[in-house]
Amino acid sequence: MNALTTHPQVATIDDPRWSRVLARDPSADSLFWYSVVTTGIYCRPSCPSRHASPEHVRFHDTPEDARASGCRPCARCNPDGESPLQQQAALVTAACRLLDADNTLPLARLAAQIGLSASHLHRVFRRMTGVTPKAYARARREAHLREELGDAGTVTEAIFAAGFNSSSSFYRQASSTLGMTARTYRAGGDHEQLFFAVGQTSLGALLVASSARGVACVTLGDEPEQLIRDLQDRFPAATLVGADADYEKVVALVAGIVESPGTDLNLPLDLRGTAFQQRVWQALRAIPAGQTRSYTEIARAIGQPSSARAVARACGANAVAVAIPCHRVVRQDGALSGYRWGIERKRALLAREASPADTPGN
Repeated sequence: MNALTTHPQVATIDDPRWSRVLARDPSADSLFWYSVVTTGIYCRPSCPSRHASPEHVRFHDTPEDARASGCRPCARCNPDGESPLQQQAALVTAACRLLDADNTLPLARLAAQIGLSASHLHRVFRRMTGVTPKAYARARREAHLREELGDAGTVTEAIFAAGFNSSSSFYRQASSTLGMTARTYRAGGDHEQLFFAVGQTSLGALLVASSARGVACVTLGDEPEQLIRDLQDRFPAATLVGADADYEKVVALVAGIVESPGTDLNLPLDLRGTAFQQRVWQALRAIPAGQTRSYTEIARAIGQPSSARAVARACGANAVAVAIPCHRVVRQDGALSGYRWGIERKRALLAREASPADTPGN
């Protein structure tokens, strides 16, 4: 045993590593290894083999440490190689790269190119990314379309260059793809009219903007001017209508739910996002005021338990603060994580929902 070898640690039932071994937690693979003194074999935490009693188990920081203790690698879980999770991640990464290069690849051809069956690829891809290969390919086409609309000579040229096999297939989903027509998007929101106003709340400046379909933006910040610039950047050619007396009433309603975040907005929303994001946002709206959910719990609620990271990204993409209560989503251990409008605002909103009597004005 060399000087760098870590002395093995005896497992105890209150050691969190033992809980992860019992759960066969694949996310613990590569964090530690364990050996069984009665068999002389060492494994990764996700090993499917029958569990030994904890007093016979030793934890190791590396597989080299486990071998130095005189143990040999398990033939079932291959603790010296890539974990199943790492292998699956590599396969999904390869599939994503193929779809990035050609977003029209059908599932069967995509699976054949990486050596999997179509059903296996579909299952692994969805578990790892939170979306199906078809949905990923569609998202790549939509992203490519946004790029092409700025460069192509015509909208039709952009549609075919982006990978849509016909203009009709694009136009059937154009509104959900871009949030507006292709020609309007190409012009940066040209001919779209957005009413907006800025107000002040106890959490800082508040900007609210609405299209003909409903409230499209609710943003919070320190400087009203920055909020307006952000809106202009998002819709550079749209007609922004401010100083409208009737619309000031909408801002007052939204300001009310900032001060009392358990209150329903009761206004139509114009939510612009992917199908996955829409599902996440719908799940957020179902969280009762005064309660929180973890990203993993939201992933389970939408039927995709392995998509916690994608859920976190969807929360970050939410442009309608408070009305879509992404502030009610916390880490698995209950700690607060990032919030688009500042972690202290998230803390304040949760505190107000927990103790509504203490909200400003009460």
